[in-house]
Amino acid sequence: MSPTSSPSPRASLIFDFDGTVALGDGPMLAYARQVASRLSGADADAALAAAVSPSSVADAAGVAARDAYDAVRIVAERAGLVGEALQAAYNDSRAELATDAAPVWVPDSLAEVLRAVEGRAWRILATNSPAIRLEEALASLGLAGLFDEVRVSLGKPAGLTPLVASRAAVGPVMCVGDIWVNDLAPGAALGAATALVCDPALTPADAAPDLVGETFADIADGLLAWVERVAPAAR
Repeated sequence: MSPTSSPSPRASLIFDFDGTVALGDGPMLAYARQVASRLSGADADAALAAAVSPSSVADAAGVAARDAYDAVRIVAERAGLVGEALQAAYNDSRAELATDAAPVWVPDSLAEVLRAVEGRAWRILATNSPAIRLEEALASLGLAGLFDEVRVSLGKPAGLTPLVASRAAVGPVMCVGDIWVNDLAPGAALGAATALVCDPALTPADAAPDLVGETFADIADGLLAWVERVAPAAR
């Protein structure tokens, strides 16, 4: 979908998908299995282990993996699985999204928040994932029709910047996600509000989210209050 004209500026809520809208390790473990199936011996074992213990994996420069997906990628590339071959492993894992091989579930309160802000906040789903089984996944989560716009293969973090800039030209923006550097930092740099869903103890030292909670339910009231403040309902 594309934004439609509105008689007055509307707020925008930009949501990450994996780890924010869709919970569970299923998709990530499916990715690790697809990578491992293309490797052998110790390399295959390392790919599976990286998915379980991403904090133990660092790239050639010694930079720690951002998350389990990044950890599996690092292991794969060290083993020579790169480029189109690595992308094929990822695409095959996404073909299992929201199936028994890669189950996901919806956060408490998310559907209610999306319904409550309809008409006042533009509800945008922004993901680095391709469109493979995304529509089916949203339906399985009970979220079909609850996003006004879906952006796939966005290339976050850099790809988030033009999206936030375009929506900021229309009205206030709030970015919602579980990884600061990917989902929120580009928006914060442009003055957008941010909501981080992760263990508060794991919030990066350089992060300064406006809202932070261990679960989506922890930030739900804050999101609704923000929308009410910047785009109050008609009385």
